[in-house]
Amino acid sequence: MLTITLNFSIFKSDCDGSSVKRFLLLFILLQAFWINTSIAQSTPKTVIAVSGDGIHKILIKNGFDPIKHYKEFVRLNKKNLSRSNGLFIGKKYILPNESAGSTSSSAPDDKSINFPLFGKKYAKVPIESDALKGAIYYLISGHGGPDPGAVAKRNGKMITEDEYAYDVTLRLARSLMSQGAEVYLIIQDKNDGIRDESILKFDHDEVNYPNQKIPRNQKLRLRQRTASVNQLFKQNGKAYQRLVVTHVDSRSQKEKIDVFFYHHKNSKSGKRLATNLQKTFRQKYAKYQPNRKYTGTVESRSNLYVIRNTLPPVVYIELGNLKNTADQRRILNATNRDALAKWITEGLMADFKTTR
Repeated sequence: MLTITLNFSIFKSDCDGSSVKRFLLLFILLQAFWINTSIAQSTPKTVIAVSGDGIHKILIKNGFDPIKHYKEFVRLNKKNLSRSNGLFIGKKYILPNESAGSTSSSAPDDKSINFPLFGKKYAKVPIESDALKGAIYYLISGHGGPDPGAVAKRNGKMITEDEYAYDVTLRLARSLMSQGAEVYLIIQDKNDGIRDESILKFDHDEVNYPNQKIPRNQKLRLRQRTASVNQLFKQNGKAYQRLVVTHVDSRSQKEKIDVFFYHHKNSKSGKRLATNLQKTFRQKYAKYQPNRKYTGTVESRSNLYVIRNTLPPVVYIELGNLKNTADQRRILNATNRDALAKWITEGLMADFKTTR
């Protein structure tokens, strides 16, 4: 302020009265702008939770990466969250500071959303329709972290189940979002994204939603992902909610298998979900491979921990046999992985329509 006063004094000695008035007016306008800007920067942006909102959803709606900003949102709003970090309808919530690491330059528009977990090439998700508006999906890709799942070799290079199940799951998540669904990825790898390579390099840095280290013990791993799904299920109330688990089977090298499905033996919704997926795959095979019969099955399999202990209706999908050469060709091809994701999406859409 002192510098401005001195400059004004100098300016005053060299100019007439009208110039002084113009300068004074400019000074007042600049000062008002500076004050308003400072207030705007120091005043946190808030949103009011509406029915169906959760932390994950409210962050995405406002252009934030839910993985990076989940903990910050909880810290800012701890007093207005339930014990399980649920939101209360009508309550006001503080959003993280956009200058402190928001991954999108602006909030998503009505025609697209930004989801950095998909990687730079696929982060922008175009909204194609609202066909799945109101549907919530929890996606678990098999294994991850210290557990690579099934392991095989292709042209002398190591390939692992968890990387291919994860890539298909990311593509499925993106496809579901494009149809208006709300999607939670339970297993996440912050630096992989959707990959178009044939041989996907494997690592062990996957985490469990929202950002938990995956334990080495198998039972603890299964408990962890089951707890995450059940907590979210309770938060999201009576909405249409489904769990989709993806794996790549490991069998004899000679055994070629088609995509097949498991469900809980006592779940009518789970069985219907699996049957709708099977029907979709049968139609796709008839269209694209008319000379080959589709043999994928639907079975109940309640001895699997995740199927037995998760609350939403679940379908457990085996994408193929990682050790079989023919199945490897199908799974290692990025175009085929994309087709798998789209076919699963169509089956899920068919199931959602039957509940409307």
